[in-house]
Amino acid sequence: MFRAIDQIPLQEKRVFIRVDFNVPLKEDVIVDDRRIVSSLSTIRYALTQKAKIILASHLGRPKGQVVAACSLLPVAERLSELLDEEVVFPEDCIGDSVKKLIQDLPEGGIMLLENLRFHPEEEANQSHFAEKLASFADVYINDAFGTLHRAHASTHGMVPFFKEKGVGFLVQEEIKFLSMLTTTAPKPFLVILGGSKVSDKISMIEKMMNHAPTFLIGGGMAYTFLKAMGHSIGKSLVEETKVAQAKRILSRAETKGIKIVLPVDSLIAQNFEAHSLYECLPVGVNWHNGMALDIGPKTLGLFKEYIQKAGAIFWNGPMGVYEMSAFQKGTLGVAHAIAEGKSVSVVGGGDSLAAIKASGLEKNFSHLSTGGGASMRFLEGTELPGLKVLEN
Repeated sequence: MFRAIDQIPLQEKRVFIRVDFNVPLKEDVIVDDRRIVSSLSTIRYALTQKAKIILASHLGRPKGQVVAACSLLPVAERLSELLDEEVVFPEDCIGDSVKKLIQDLPEGGIMLLENLRFHPEEEANQSHFAEKLASFADVYINDAFGTLHRAHASTHGMVPFFKEKGVGFLVQEEIKFLSMLTTTAPKPFLVILGGSKVSDKISMIEKMMNHAPTFLIGGGMAYTFLKAMGHSIGKSLVEETKVAQAKRILSRAETKGIKIVLPVDSLIAQNFEAHSLYECLPVGVNWHNGMALDIGPKTLGLFKEYIQKAGAIFWNGPMGVYEMSAFQKGTLGVAHAIAEGKSVSVVGGGDSLAAIKASGLEKNFSHLSTGGGASMRFLEGTELPGLKVLEN
């Protein structure tokens, strides 16, 4: 088992906290600071312990090179505002200058290292790079749930160098809610899945069939299942290589008495464009060369019936092409239905969270996961390298 930050002595120690500050930026302005805010309880606790705090994160995909647009400087500035504390921000994440700044950091001082992924050794989990990072601190804390499924230097390689190691409050909360879904979740337990790819969710569906009696499937992935059932889906998104697996899942569900509820109508357009003309059509009827870009109103009504009866819900993925305003109704409708219900609700995945934020309903959900990929891997029973290495 692993320890939480409040079970580890931090007083006057150098504490390395791996956070997930991979926030969306537009022209160096943070569009959504939710991931920064989510880390504050852990950081503030370390401050109360008079620790020297060294924060580390990645941002974007600089691919091992210094990319100005991926600098964490805007994050350091926002964090300083939120904490009302100075945040030291070096020009790199390793090197003698960083080590000197850490030595000079006062008790209760905070430093945010520059983007870890400016170095290719981070994603390669290179041992020498990991050892350099580890040399900065006495205690290691991972509070970056969204990175736990990655075996990188800052999430995996550096951890064995520490005797004192554990998780922050954010990771602790994530594990509590996700573990609940497969153990003590109020019944009936409902899984709602969307997004474009079946391949991302097949393992999770198969695992969760042991826990959930009903799955609602929308988004692009629904049309791979509909094709597996023999429906004509026009030019809708389909993973041809996953049709056979979709058939297997449908067959297994029927055998086990599990309901997989798919769209009965969809919004059909001729082009994948924000301003395309569209019409609502029953599944497979006169779609011709059209493509489905959102679930239709009958499907949303059907989904709402199941949502209203659920005791617990896990939702990952939008019901349509959410980034196009004409095709947001299905996703927003699901968000409102869950928020208006009384179920324990856990949501993972960037687009699902964006829909909840856009609807102003954040406080109506039990838990909003900061890691869509990590939450999926956790629920499918896959070992998370960043969590495994923290076990004592």
